[in-house]
Amino acid sequence: MANTILEVSAMMKVREGKLQGFKKQAAEIIRLAKEKDTKTLRYDWFLSKDETECEVREVYESSEGLIEHRTHIVEALKKLFSEYAEGHAVKIYGQPSPQLREMLDNLKDVDIKRYSFFKGFESEVTPEWQSLKA
Repeated sequence: MANTILEVSAMMKVREGKLQGFKKQAAEIIRLAKEKDTKTLRYDWFLSKDETECEVREVYESSEGLIEHRTHIVEALKKLFSEYAEGHAVKIYGQPSPQLREMLDNLKDVDIKRYSFFKGFESEVTPEWQSLKA
């Protein structure tokens, strides 16, 4: 189960007076992810209408994808939060591998919440129904 897709929603606030620096550093993080990541399926940044809050929507092929991504952007992310952003909160949807859980447990300045899949469209499909559809 550790090799399942993971979805992540990361929230942060832009520090007052730091919007332009925030945008520049976000662009650098996105560039690093685009150039180096091999298991990232989605990495989209959204700003609130008043440009004081940001949400990053992320999807990874697996826990290993998130671990890989984090190693590629760690220094640029440190700069983002040391100079331009605050209030880092992350929600993870899926089943993290033991290695990813350990990594997340060691992040002290991030409010992390984990959610396990409960039920959805995929869980409603039965083998009988699938064979009728084909």
